[in-house]
Amino acid sequence: MGNFSINSEPASVLSENLFLLPSAGVALDLASGLGANALLLAKQGLTTQAWDISSVALRKLQQQADAHAIAIRTFTQEITTQRFSPNCFDVIVVSRFLDRSICNAIMESLKPNGLLFYQTYTQYKSSEQGPKNLRYLLAENELLQIFSSLKLVYYRENSGLGAIRQGLRNEAQFVGQKI
Repeated sequence: MGNFSINSEPASVLSENLFLLPSAGVALDLASGLGANALLLAKQGLTTQAWDISSVALRKLQQQADAHAIAIRTFTQEITTQRFSPNCFDVIVVSRFLDRSICNAIMESLKPNGLLFYQTYTQYKSSEQGPKNLRYLLAENELLQIFSSLKLVYYRENSGLGAIRQGLRNEAQFVGQKI
């Protein structure tokens, strides 16, 4: 089982929208860390890959997958545009990771009708959660701009509206489909 840190929960943009997933296909958990998204995708019947730079995290994920007889292929690698091939994935999940230089490659690697689930930190903060460096923080509505060539399926960014101690804060969620 292993001791999992706080990142062992799947991204809520994925877990709350599981009904959008295809019944079969190839999925990628990008910058997977301990792979909670990968485990969830594989349990849904998708052929799943997990990419991360941390061999330690991927080893823990592989042990977890093996213990539950879940097939996941892990790849320890730096995530650069060269790693992506066109039309490979039916689903890509990116959670709490932002590298703007690979966003076009992510979209190109989706198959037609493929889905991108993306959730990461915003510049607007109601607490100290997430990175401080602006390079890793989204500007307001930035995911909508970055992935504007995808058909918008779902978007949420609550910022400072309403009761800021409740609901999704400090993060934006996006689901888009390649047409």
